[in-house]
Parts: sequence; C-alpha cells; structure tokens
Amino acid sequence: MRLLWLDMEMTGLDVHRERIIEVACIASGKDWEELETYHAVVFQEQSFIDGMDEWNRKQHGGTGLTELIATGKDQAITEQEIIAFINKHWDKKERPILAGNSIHQDRKFIEKYMPLLDERLHYRMLDVSGFKIIFDGLHNIKYKKRESHRALDDVRESLNELKYFLQYIKPNN
Repeated sequence: MRLLWLDMEMTGLDVHRERIIEVACIASGKDWEELETYHAVVFQEQSFIDGMDEWNRKQHGGTGLTELIATGKDQAITEQEIIAFINKHWDKKERPILAGNSIHQDRKFIEKYMPLLDERLHYRMLDVSGFKIIFDGLHNIKYKKRESHRALDDVRESLNELKYFLQYIKPNN
C-alpha cells in the first residue's frame, strides 16, 4: 500500500481568508518507507503575511518560514509539481490516498486553492489524529512530537507517529 503523506503550513486555519505558504509530500511504500519527498515554500502577497494572527507571526517567523515566502514558488507551479510527483509514484488511473495529521484541514486548502490536485486525489484519507485520540484517550499512550511547524519535518513526524501507534496493534495470525 502506498500513501501520499502531506503537510501544509498556512497563514492561518480559515480557508476563506488564509493562504498556503509551505507544502511537503512523502510517497511511502508498503513498509512505510519514504520513496521520495517533495517540498516547496509557496509565494503569497505581503497582505496575507501582514494579516497573520499573533500565533502564526511568531511561529512562522521563528522557524524562518516567513522570510522565505517572498521568494517562494507560484502556487499554480507548486500544484503542478505535486501532481507530477504523484504521477511518478501512482499510475494515471490510481488516485492516491492522502495521509497526515488533521489532514482534513490541509484537504480544505487543497480543495479551494489547488483544484487540479484535489481531482487527482482519492476521496479517502488516513488521518493520524484518529489514532492519537484512541491511543491517548483509551490507553494513555502518547507520541512526543517536536512540533516544528515546518512542512517536511511535520509530514515525517506524522508518518513516524503512525508507525509508533501501529507497533501496539498485533495482527491476528
């Protein structure tokens, strides 16, 4: 089973007001190994950067992401590069399943701002947050995240978090 792991950093969480500023993807194989990665900082107009709330200004400023946005890639080019990345690992008839932490939020931004990518994706998603809710809530098993809030670090952490939780599930053989 291959999955398309994805994480985005945005200027905020309101899909109608905010914009994508960074995206990273990992194509993973059946043993959760990384087959290849993709990463891009996405250009946005200064008005979106100026409009970020305090948390986003502090977080993205502290990681150095804010400085990179002015020289980032055009969003449409980024979308095309992600589709090319997908086409390299999935044949044209396959629609990859999107995976990540709270991936539904990233999917909202994909639907709104990257509609060609949205069409290429499967409707199913694997959300690691569901595992977190079950393992923490029922078994007090926690995965310690670094929470770097840089897309490539976060997407790798999501993949590793799922692997961590899956070690507690024993197959019926």
